Amino acid sequence: MTQTFSELGVPTQLTTVLERDGKTSAFPIQESTLPDSLAGRDVLGRGRTGSGKTLAFSLPVVARLMNRKGRAAAGRPRALILCPTRELATQIDAVIAPLAASVGLTTTTIFGGVNQRRQEQALSRGVDIVVACPGRLEDLMKQRIVSLDQIELTVLDEADHMADLGFLPGVTRIMTATPRRGQRMLFSATLDNGVNTLVKKFLDQPVTHSVDSAESPVEAMTHHVFHVADAGAKRDVVHALASGTGRRVLFMRTKHQAKKMAKQLTADGIPAVDLHGNLSQNARDRNLAAFAAGEAKVLVATDVAARGVHVDGIELVVHVDPPAEHKAYLHRSGRTARAGSEGDVVTLVLPEQKRDTAQLLSRAKISVRPEAVNASSSQVVALIGEVAPKVAPAPVADQPRRQSGGGGRRRGGAQHQNDARQGGRGRQHQNDARPARQGAGNARSNDGRPGRQDAGSRQGQGAGRSGGNGGSGSGAGRSGGAARNRHAGGHSSAASFSAGGGRRRGR
Repeated sequence: MTQTFSELGVPTQLTTVLERDGKTSAFPIQESTLPDSLAGRDVLGRGRTGSGKTLAFSLPVVARLMNRKGRAAAGRPRALILCPTRELATQIDAVIAPLAASVGLTTTTIFGGVNQRRQEQALSRGVDIVVACPGRLEDLMKQRIVSLDQIELTVLDEADHMADLGFLPGVTRIMTATPRRGQRMLFSATLDNGVNTLVKKFLDQPVTHSVDSAESPVEAMTHHVFHVADAGAKRDVVHALASGTGRRVLFMRTKHQAKKMAKQLTADGIPAVDLHGNLSQNARDRNLAAFAAGEAKVLVATDVAARGVHVDGIELVVHVDPPAEHKAYLHRSGRTARAGSEGDVVTLVLPEQKRDTAQLLSRAKISVRPEAVNASSSQVVALIGEVAPKVAPAPVADQPRRQSGGGGRRRGGAQHQNDARQGGRGRQHQNDARPARQGAGNARSNDGRPGRQDAGSRQGQGAGRSGGNGGSGSGAGRSGGAARNRHAGGHSSAASFSAGGGRRRGR
């Protein structure tokens, strides 16, 4: 019989937070590991993604820190949780932050792709729990902004994925910088690719708990293999599968294909957002938020989302492009049928992919009979379920052409119009034509492309691209304080249907 968190020894302050969120009974991975982790033992937890590992380590981290006196000093956190991706770091923090706050502890996230100033400020104030990706954490360590010499608990989450991404050398250096006396927990679906070396090197007589290994198909997950005749038939099936009312994730092999598919679906009245490595962190966060909030029913992603995207109620995962290896198939598929919910997984297979896909599924220990389908086949229609109403993409205003007073680029008095001509003050962009390149600082545009800085040679005042008399454009010589952004179908497809869509200025 499933035990409650109280019966497993979780403090009342934390069970109260869990109960407010509707969590009373523990999942198997939590039930098996919590007695040992709460007692301070090193723990090796083996379980598939979606099995509840985040709460399994979040509870003991907070519970053990709250029972120890003292506060975190500036730049010296007391607990460290390492994970492979920004998305996973953000979602781990969303789980652990309310637990920590209930007992007066603080948390922060550390990862690349964003300006590190906010992270520096959080560390300087003193933070108890840091959720970090290895690359940025090492950068801050080298800059002496953070020290790990006061770490009391360390967690490695998705250790096998960190190994797949080549992070193990950095993880090893980070772990070496933490005190040997601290408690350590490692969670991983498998122990290959060097993960076992980490276990032997850094865990002290760990208690091992294995629940739902990565090779174990989830009972609530139904797998389908659909053979399609050609690329055109495949496109039709994808659009049909994307048209239902529930959340679904489409996996593509490349960033370009993910961006293109999200644009096509949105144009077809199916609100979709993309998630891949070319997006800035702001764009990733915005697109995930749109997907989680239901503004977009479809997330089109590369393997960057195979781990780290934990959104409730994903009813369908579609491998539009079959992955290269079986572990990627299992981790992609793990976006559905999470925490006891049911879900379906579809793999679309072109004629030339049949042999490789059969081998892939065999290695993943998935037994399923392939079926030849088209967009109107009963098997496809059954997975669509209720069809969602079409949503018209937000209109994109025509972009006025830049004018330069008689054509061509001129030096000196040439300029762009701003509703009326302004006299001889250098080249100036229309406010609503191509917005300016990035103002001060190091921000990025919403579509992930770096904005040009207005520092040094491109300062807005007195140093724009000049010539003749006064080339500065009165403080706007290539400036304007707004990064160039793209409309619907750019890197951030959410802009095409979210509130106030259309063109957005950079931040």
